[in-house]
Amino acid sequence: MTSAFLFPGQGSQKANMLQKLPDHPVITETLQESSEELNESVIFWDDDSKLESTVAAQVCLLVSGVASARLLKENNAFPDFVAGHSVGAFGAAVVAGALDFKDAIRLVKLRGELMEKAFPEGYGMGVVLGLSEGELEKLIDVYANEETPVYLANKNCPRQMTISGAIHDLEGFMKLALANGAQRAELLEVSVPSHCPLLQGVSLLLERELQRISFSTPCIPYASNHTGRVLKTGDAIKKDLAWNVSNSVRWHEATSLLYELGVRLFIEMLPGNVLTGLAKNSFPSARAISISENGMKTAAILVRRTQNI
Repeated sequence: MTSAFLFPGQGSQKANMLQKLPDHPVITETLQESSEELNESVIFWDDDSKLESTVAAQVCLLVSGVASARLLKENNAFPDFVAGHSVGAFGAAVVAGALDFKDAIRLVKLRGELMEKAFPEGYGMGVVLGLSEGELEKLIDVYANEETPVYLANKNCPRQMTISGAIHDLEGFMKLALANGAQRAELLEVSVPSHCPLLQGVSLLLERELQRISFSTPCIPYASNHTGRVLKTGDAIKKDLAWNVSNSVRWHEATSLLYELGVRLFIEMLPGNVLTGLAKNSFPSARAISISENGMKTAAILVRRTQNI
């Protein structure tokens, strides 16, 4: 049996998520590194009002995810694979050994700033449950046009998808989805239209910045949320991080590949539990837990068992 560490994306942020991290030197060091790169204490970025900012939410998720993985490593618990949902891909790239943590902090801060600047208000994302990808695409074809663009953004599991666009258009589309069999359709706590062509300009600017940064060959296989494939070179991961913001997240494909490669233990990093639920739903014969619900000690024990430690 093998394991995979999963890094949550925006929407999983919680108030005081950094202040509630375990009291451990590895955590303290991670917070200090982050603060040095930001030129201010990151610990003050995680209150309710600050987390309304895409920048703060994404940076705090990166810090929390990397801190979680580092503490597991301190407890001799190492993953066989890593994967990150949306901005979680940056944490996955750090833990895979492809990207330096301080570079990741700077890149994620820039990513959030570019996203907010491109769409400062009036845009966001919604989640639709109970419809297949094909059913949802047919409804988008009926509803969307140049005046009311709505895009299929995240393909999280066979009957859980997200959509992106202007809030007014999303609200209209979700009414249509509910009238056509959706079990649930509601807005997410995301203030930008992620993972759709509206953010291509952000990807181009990120790609330019990423070209200035050296990436290493990953020492832990990295599953791309954009391509649904395992990436084996630093350059491939670099491209993936630039373009996943303006392309659909193919999360179900990525985790299905991990399952096919033998993963039977999925561990979700702090502070998330959404990816745990998706894995449980998609792979009933595998075990999926979140550190937020089960604790760091339990996660470390389960990972070590896969390593026969």
